[in-house]
Amino acid sequence: MRKMLMIACLLSLATMCGCNKVPTPEMETEQWRKAAEQGDAKAMCNLALSYFGGYGVAQDKAEAVKWCRKAVEQGNVTAQFILGVWYDNGDGVAEDKAEAVKWWRKAAEQECPSAQYNLGRCYASGFGVKEDMAEALKWWRKAAEHGDAKAQYRLGLCYASGNGVTQDKTEAVKWYLKATEQGDAEAVYKLGQCFDNGEGVTQDKAAAAKCYRMAAEWGFEPAEEALKELEQRGGLINKEGK
Repeated sequence: MRKMLMIACLLSLATMCGCNKVPTPEMETEQWRKAAEQGDAKAMCNLALSYFGGYGVAQDKAEAVKWCRKAVEQGNVTAQFILGVWYDNGDGVAEDKAEAVKWWRKAAEQECPSAQYNLGRCYASGFGVKEDMAEALKWWRKAAEHGDAKAQYRLGLCYASGNGVTQDKTEAVKWYLKATEQGDAEAVYKLGQCFDNGEGVTQDKAAAAKCYRMAAEWGFEPAEEALKELEQRGGLINKEGK
């Protein structure tokens, strides 16, 4: 997750205006350093990620944390989220779940969907805070409404089981669908189960097969077994499931 976050952040930056050559990692990092030294919080965050991942500089997690802290001092929401991740994993800093919650809360209050999702996860599991499903649902709902697929999936699970909310399988399907539209493999698998068993939707074995196949193609291994079982039970896959 940390590597993906770093790569996504770095690749999202536009190349410098007027530059005819693609900047090397070393060039980009030096540009960020100059901007960071002038007080640019976004550059501080990018420089922190460069040191954390060894992008254009020798990897130095202590230096990464230093620049990340400088960015959070300016209220940079990305830096707040990242610092929370590092405290959660004990990467570059001593593991401290309560400190992770502290930084994710700051980012969540600035409407960062990933931080809202993680804060909900902490409340659901009792990591760094007292377990509180009502708070977990509050933050997952905020994240889900901002389009976070993981939060949408979690809301679906809660409505399906009645965990912290009144059980409502139709509402569960609604959130599974939203997460599926964003490519969440577990959500489309759950959606397949709903069609397979007629929970929250009209039972439809062909639709179930399509969902299982999609989840399998997206790398969710249990979906492959579900496809085999559905074929054994109904023989619908080859006729209608493609």
